[in-house]
Amino acid sequence: MIGGSTPMYVMHSLNLGQGSKPAGRIEWRRILRYFAPYWRQEVFILSCILFTSVLGQLPPLFTKWIIDGAIAGKNLHQLLLDVGGMVGAALLASAIGGWQGYLNAFVGEGIMRDMRDALVTHLHSMPLSFFTSTKTGEIMNRVSNDVDAVDNVVTGTLVTLATNVAIIATTIIAIFLLDWRLALLSMAVVPLMVIPLAPVGRKMYAIRKRTREQRDVIESLLQETLSLSGITLVKSFVRESTEAKRFHEAGTDLMKLEIRLALVGRWFIALIGALVIIGPAIVWLGGGWLAIRSGLGVGTIVAFVAYLGRLYGPASALIGVQVQLVSAFAVFERIFDYLDMAPESPQRPNAIDLGVARGDIVFEDVRFGYSADRLALDGVSFHARPGELVAFVGPSGAGKTTIMQLLPRFYDPQGGRVVMDGYDVRDLTLGSLRRNIGIVTQETYLFHASIAENLRYGGAEATDAELLAACKAANIYDLVASLPEGLGTIVGERGHKLSGGERQRIAIARVLLKNPRVLILDEATSSLDSTSERLIKEALVPLMQDRTSLVVAHRLSTVLRADVINVVDGGRIVECGTHGELLKEKGLYASLFAAQFFVAEELSDGALV
Repeated sequence: MIGGSTPMYVMHSLNLGQGSKPAGRIEWRRILRYFAPYWRQEVFILSCILFTSVLGQLPPLFTKWIIDGAIAGKNLHQLLLDVGGMVGAALLASAIGGWQGYLNAFVGEGIMRDMRDALVTHLHSMPLSFFTSTKTGEIMNRVSNDVDAVDNVVTGTLVTLATNVAIIATTIIAIFLLDWRLALLSMAVVPLMVIPLAPVGRKMYAIRKRTREQRDVIESLLQETLSLSGITLVKSFVRESTEAKRFHEAGTDLMKLEIRLALVGRWFIALIGALVIIGPAIVWLGGGWLAIRSGLGVGTIVAFVAYLGRLYGPASALIGVQVQLVSAFAVFERIFDYLDMAPESPQRPNAIDLGVARGDIVFEDVRFGYSADRLALDGVSFHARPGELVAFVGPSGAGKTTIMQLLPRFYDPQGGRVVMDGYDVRDLTLGSLRRNIGIVTQETYLFHASIAENLRYGGAEATDAELLAACKAANIYDLVASLPEGLGTIVGERGHKLSGGERQRIAIARVLLKNPRVLILDEATSSLDSTSERLIKEALVPLMQDRTSLVVAHRLSTVLRADVINVVDGGRIVECGTHGELLKEKGLYASLFAAQFFVAEELSDGALV
C-alpha cells in the first residue's frame, strides 16, 4: 500500500468539535434529547423532590410548636402530637426517597445505554482511516469511562442540583412566613455564596477537559502494552522498565491536573465554610435582640436557626454540584465530538439493492490517495469477469491491498469508477454490496469466543451440521473433531490458542458460510509454513469455485493457474496476462518469478539458511 497518512476528508472529520462550535459552549438541546424518552419518570422524580422538600420544612416548625406551645404551656397531648408529626414526616420522606432512588437509577441507566448505543453505532459507520489514525484506548475510554461519567451526572448531579434548588426555594418561603425580619437578615450572606460560581466554574471546565484527554493517553498506554501482542513485544525487547516509566509519567501528569482542579476556588470554598457559621451567628444576634426588645419566642429563633441549615447547606453544596456539572459538560462535549465526526462515504439517495451479484468487476481509470500530495493508485483499470480468478502481484507498497479495499467501499476513489455488475459501487447500498463480498486477509481476526460463534459470524442461522460441513471444506474438520469441546472450544484473544494456519482455515470456513459471489484473498497464505500453505490451498479450491476471486499474492506459486495476473508497481498495473504470457514478456513479473525461483532452489540446495 502506497502512503500511510489519513485521507484529507477524514482529517477534516477528525477536527470536528475543535472548530465547529465555540469552545465551552454547552449544547443544552442536544443533551436534553437524551432525557426526552424518560420524561414521565423525570416528572415523578421532580414531584418526589418537591414533596420531600416540603416535608423537610416541617421538623423546624414542629420544634417551634414544641418549645413555644407544648413545653411552654405544659401540654403533654400537644407534645405527643408534635413529636408524632415530626417522626411521621421523616418516615414519609424516607419512603418517597426510596421510590425516587429507583426512578433515578432507571433514567440514568437508560440514558447511559442510549448514549453508548449511539456512540457504538456511529463508530461502526466510521471509515477504516479513522481507526488507523485513532488509538484503540482512546475509543474505549470514550465509550466506557465517558459514558459512565454521564450516568453519575444523571443519577447524582442533576438530582442533587434539583434537590438543593427545591430545598432552598421551600426554605426561603418557610422563613419569610416564619419571620420576615430574620429572613432578610439570614439572606444577606447568600449572594456571597453564589456570585463566584461562574468564574470558578469556567476554570474548572477547562482543567476537567484536559484531565479527560490525559485519561485517554493512559487508557491508550494500557491498551497498547497490556494486549496480548503488546505485552509479547514488551517482554521480547525487555522494555518493562521503559513502559513502567511511560505509564508513571502519564499518571503524574494526570495527578498534577487533578491537584489543580482540587485547588480551583479553594479560597471560595473556605469562605463558604466561614459563612455557614457566620450566618447563624447573625441570626442569633438579631433574633436575640428581637426577643429582648419585642418578645420574639425562643422557639421561633431555634426553628429559624434550624432552617438556616437547610438554606446554607444546599447553597454550599452547589459548589460540589458545580464541579460535577463541569465534569459532565466536558464529557458531553467529548462524546458529541465523536458523534459529529463524518461517517464513511454515505450511500446515495435511492441507492440500488444489488441482490445476488454475478461478480462482474471493472476498475475504470481509478485514482486514489491517502493524502492529498501522494497517489496510492494512479489510473488503475482492469476487468474481472464472473467466475474468473484474477491475481495481483508486485513489490510491497505497490498498491495491491488498496485495490482490494476500494471494491467493498472501505475507501472511495478520488477519480475513476469501481463497477460491480454494471453499477458504480457508489450507487449501490453498502449492505447489498458487502454481503456479496467475502474477504480473507493475512491477519485473520477471531473473537475471544467459541469456534462455533466465530463461524456463525459468516452465517448467523447456520446449524452445527452446516458448520461442520464448512470445516470439512476448509480442511479444519480434523482439528475441530479432535478438540474435547469441539465447536464449543474457546479460541482465545484474537484466536491465539490456534496456529496461524488454523486461524486462516477457520476464516475460510467462515467465508464459506457467508457464501459470497466475490472473494478477496489478500495474501491469505503468506507467512505460513509449507504444510499450512498446502492445507489452505486445498481449502481455497471449494471456496473459489464459481466465484469471482481477486487474489493478492506474494508467493507467485499460488497464482500460477490464475485466469489473469495483474502486475502492480507504483500504483499502476504495468503488466497483464497469464503466467506463461508474462514470462515471455520478460518484464517485472518474470524478474519477480526468477528471484523467487532462485531463492527456492538455493534453499533446496542448502546454500541459504
